[in-house]
Amino acid sequence: MNPDFWRDRRVFVTGHTGFKGSWLCLLLHSFGARVTGYALPPPTDPSLYALARVGELVDSTTGDIRDLEALTRAMRAAEPEVVLHLAAQSAVLRSYDDPVETYSTNVIGTVHALEALRLLKRPCTVVNVTTDKCYENQGWVWGYRETDPLGGRDPYSNSKACAELVGHSYRDSFFPLARVAEHGVAIANARAGNVIGGGDWTPRQLVPEAITAFLGAQPVVLRHPNAVRPWQHVLDCIGGYLRLAEALDGDPARYSGDWNFGPAADEVRTVAGVVEALAAHWQIERPWKQDEGTHAPEELQLRLDVSKATTVLGWRGRLSIDEALGWAAVWYREHHGGADARALCLEQIARHVVLAPG
Repeated sequence: MNPDFWRDRRVFVTGHTGFKGSWLCLLLHSFGARVTGYALPPPTDPSLYALARVGELVDSTTGDIRDLEALTRAMRAAEPEVVLHLAAQSAVLRSYDDPVETYSTNVIGTVHALEALRLLKRPCTVVNVTTDKCYENQGWVWGYRETDPLGGRDPYSNSKACAELVGHSYRDSFFPLARVAEHGVAIANARAGNVIGGGDWTPRQLVPEAITAFLGAQPVVLRHPNAVRPWQHVLDCIGGYLRLAEALDGDPARYSGDWNFGPAADEVRTVAGVVEALAAHWQIERPWKQDEGTHAPEELQLRLDVSKATTVLGWRGRLSIDEALGWAAVWYREHHGGADARALCLEQIARHVVLAPG
């Protein structure tokens, strides 16, 4: 990341009231960016957005990404130089409960974000944030590359694959790279692994459920303890988004396309392994138990190959998985003890910015 790139730059963030969006706004504000956010109210209570008073630092508009007129109006007022599109229904299990909301938010919402930009008729750099789950999961024990087929069996994963195709279509139909000198719009898709960090209270997500259980001196109940995911700290993830935007702004022809952001190949962990590492910070000896109930199906193997981002973008995560879990544990423990949420985030941001990648 280059903080100088972001100083006084007009940045439009959709989904800024969510967990990742709140961390992103805090990071951008610390770099001196002029941030406009567009989102529904925070999706959880408590929320990092409210506790860290993120709304004091951004020009915030409450609106639904599925409302094209309102979104276009907000984007026109902001005149963004960079759009970071994070707004989404982001939970796999919730997508089974409400598939229509998931598809309308993730697919039509992405159409609206890019259509509002098309109507704006001004140069802009766009990072369309999707997910590691957009791939057609084959259960491989090696990482998916950006050239592997898109797919997704559950509504969430499938909707995010669709959102990727929307990005491709708008780029090729309305903002072709061959004419970028005329329209000035550059689009890339960012696929991130499972994100962890302080301030996440998303229901039925591993780290929030584990922290809640530990604070109550209870074991966390795990559906699939042996499932493997590419865990990474939220600051490594959003640092990848910003590095991609910086590169895309300078050379759209080279950096447009699809990008994976996740841990190194030797940094993956099972669900049980993540819980056990977190539990060590609370001195809990038996931190989890098997859930004996019946649940919607979930993929058991998911890994990302991040060699493209490492080789071409020069990006790599700055925290190991153990460090990422340690930072998350410290955040929750100190916040539970009364520490200010914004101060905790800014302290970790300051530490992260000066770390050497890898």
